[in-house]
Amino acid sequence: MPPHRDGNVSVVPLQEFVLEGFEGGLETQALLFAVFLALYLGTVLGNLTMVVVITLDARLHSPMYFFLKNLSFLDLCYSSVIAPSALANFFSSSKVINFEGCATQFFFFSLLVTTEAFLLAVMAYDRFMAICSPLRYPITMCPSACFRLVLGTYCAGCLNSIVQTGFTFSLPFCSSKHIDHFFCDVPPLLRLACTNTALNKLVMFGICGLIIVGTTLVVLVSYSYITVTIMRMQSGAGRHKVFSTCGSHMMAVSLFYGTVFVMYAQPGAVESMKQGKVVSVFYTLVIPMLNPLIYSLRNKDVKEALGRLRPKHTAT
Repeated sequence: MPPHRDGNVSVVPLQEFVLEGFEGGLETQALLFAVFLALYLGTVLGNLTMVVVITLDARLHSPMYFFLKNLSFLDLCYSSVIAPSALANFFSSSKVINFEGCATQFFFFSLLVTTEAFLLAVMAYDRFMAICSPLRYPITMCPSACFRLVLGTYCAGCLNSIVQTGFTFSLPFCSSKHIDHFFCDVPPLLRLACTNTALNKLVMFGICGLIIVGTTLVVLVSYSYITVTIMRMQSGAGRHKVFSTCGSHMMAVSLFYGTVFVMYAQPGAVESMKQGKVVSVFYTLVIPMLNPLIYSLRNKDVKEALGRLRPKHTAT
């Protein structure tokens, strides 16, 4: 494809991008490498442990833990889409990623993050049904229904990813190929475009805003009913157990939705890339590492399951 011109600006079909990552000398890069590596190893270890424990322990084969296992799987996957390439780039002289690799990285990242947003809403609905309609819960949240709900979250994630990837990577990019970020994402890519990106920004803010507002409403409505139901409980022990379980979920939801909103669903996000890098580290590495800790440390069933598995592995 030959170069063409857009007004007075030369538009060249780029074959590769350069991920600039973080500023700083060798010592700064080494420190950041160590931080990224520690966060990623913690994410892999924590989420793999959750997946294995929930899979092996029959007592955790319930809808809530089915969704929690899928959450751990998503956290593991979308961190793995970002972290290995970011770690490799810290000491790379070129920091190059080809056009197809950049588009692929963004597609899977967008798919997995969007899927997680919907899955957190599904988990809130699951708790609503379990606490507010316990008699209907086994029927409403039967295995086939749970599977369809999870499949629906992936379908929604895939749809958003196709739209975002198509709109972003169909743009004409200028001769500058330096992405001011540590992975391929929409805000820094829009800065390289040689055309008006108002429509792209509108699509990003519109879709991301709709997803975040919609899923947040599901969470808020579900937990409003849950709170009312908890306050009516006579048993203090039952109330404490429900608050503990729901508190873990609300903590995970607040961390995830808050950081994603800052990055994608408010207009100033596109212009502030230094802040964007810090926020991106938080939701690509820190939150996926924290989620297993939040759910396991505050969940008696998970801690007991870990205790039951430990003697088996020790004996073998």
